Amino acid sequence: MLIKEGIKRSDIIKCSLCKDAPCSAACPEVDPARAMFGIWFDDQDVTSLRLPEENLCAKCDAPCEAACINSGSVPIKQTINQLYEKVRPEAEISIPSDEFRLKCDICGVQLENPFLLSSSVVASTYDMCARAFEAGWAGACFKTICSLDIHEASPRFSAIKGDNGSIIGFKNIEQLSDHSVAENMEIFRRLKQNYPSKIILASIMGQNEDEWESLAKLCEENGADVIELNFSCPNMQEDGMGSDIGQVPELVEKFTAAAKRSTTIPVLAKLTPNVGIMSPAAEAALRGGADGIAAINTIKSIVGVSPYTYVSSPAVRGLSAVGGYSGNAVKPIALRFIAEMGHNPALKGMHISGMGGIETWRDALEFILMGAGSIQITTAVMQYGYRIIDDLKDGLNYYLAQMGLKSVKDIIGAGLDSVSDTTDVLERDTVLFPAFDLEKCNGCGRCVISCDDGGHQAIRFDNRKPKLDGSKCVGCHLCKLVCPQDAIAAGKKRIKK
Repeated sequence: MLIKEGIKRSDIIKCSLCKDAPCSAACPEVDPARAMFGIWFDDQDVTSLRLPEENLCAKCDAPCEAACINSGSVPIKQTINQLYEKVRPEAEISIPSDEFRLKCDICGVQLENPFLLSSSVVASTYDMCARAFEAGWAGACFKTICSLDIHEASPRFSAIKGDNGSIIGFKNIEQLSDHSVAENMEIFRRLKQNYPSKIILASIMGQNEDEWESLAKLCEENGADVIELNFSCPNMQEDGMGSDIGQVPELVEKFTAAAKRSTTIPVLAKLTPNVGIMSPAAEAALRGGADGIAAINTIKSIVGVSPYTYVSSPAVRGLSAVGGYSGNAVKPIALRFIAEMGHNPALKGMHISGMGGIETWRDALEFILMGAGSIQITTAVMQYGYRIIDDLKDGLNYYLAQMGLKSVKDIIGAGLDSVSDTTDVLERDTVLFPAFDLEKCNGCGRCVISCDDGGHQAIRFDNRKPKLDGSKCVGCHLCKLVCPQDAIAAGKKRIKK
């Protein structure tokens, strides 16, 4: 994946990532849809290497583009040519022949790879979990089991979207499993019988100590491999449940101890991000006997207030409610909490199951580097389907092989030393100037506007080309971030006087 010139999502921005894509049906030699999907999920190296040895697209009249549901507006032929010409020559190794590097565990429970469905609608029926297992997911954290009578609102989802229509941030007001406890236990038994190598995490939520204890025991008896205690759902109607528990360390400790009393399998405490710091709740879970932590659950949020009705989204008969925010937008917040727990010496040795905004293998790698030993995903599956597991596994496996790593477990927490809880440790005696690539620059002047109005007035516009004034530049790199052409890179350093 360490390529000099790649292909970005923006290059195929109009691709709909179709089901049963007509472009692939129109091509007997190549799978264009699979190639587009690989690019979307940052898996360009493996995608290029899976193409036929000969570039059959070079002389093709592109029936794939004619068949495209977007009227040929996706540059399929050009993109595949770029995979051959730009990406494949830069691929440092061949595709690994096996996936042994991905093997890991949750507190000794073996996983064939780090990727699990997180507790949500994506893991709420037998059929859904079975299809995910068939696709290659290592396991599933089943939608939270409880004794409550669950009735959901409609609609219950809303989102913030990017320029290409993909979801950046996702809000839900959904609650727990609406199946009875008995129905869910039957699902566990069937899954374990038919998929014995796959891992079932049983997410549970009780109303009191007795319920936490009895639900944990029942789940183990019916095939669960790991118990996950939901101390973090932000959408509960009842007071004193969900994230109300996760904000009170004493309750976390008490209910963790209750669940541990009745079970012999590992227990994870799923903690809420709706706190300033997570360590007090995590340490409380450890005192209660938890074997690991799962984080983060969704963040309390309000999304999309209508300028006409004044109601936020999703609107349910003229009213809305604070709900849980997820999706790629929450990844930086999730990583901060994962790193906090990874740095905490009191939690050393505890397994961390990380989640929150993970879409690609690179996202997952960031969580692993910050201390996560397994990865859980929901919102990306809701948007793109179980099929994302192919690129999650392929991308991470290729990276590990490329880096000469024998196991994903070798890099758990490897990035923690680079992160400090305070900026006091940062070196402040040099300025790293930006460097302009005038061949890439299209002369838009975005860098000049941003530097003038949001920076230090250090860039001049000369014949529609940027010129740096080193006497004013402080090296903030705002210009680099706003450049739509990626025409600005890190340049020379200067020692401050």
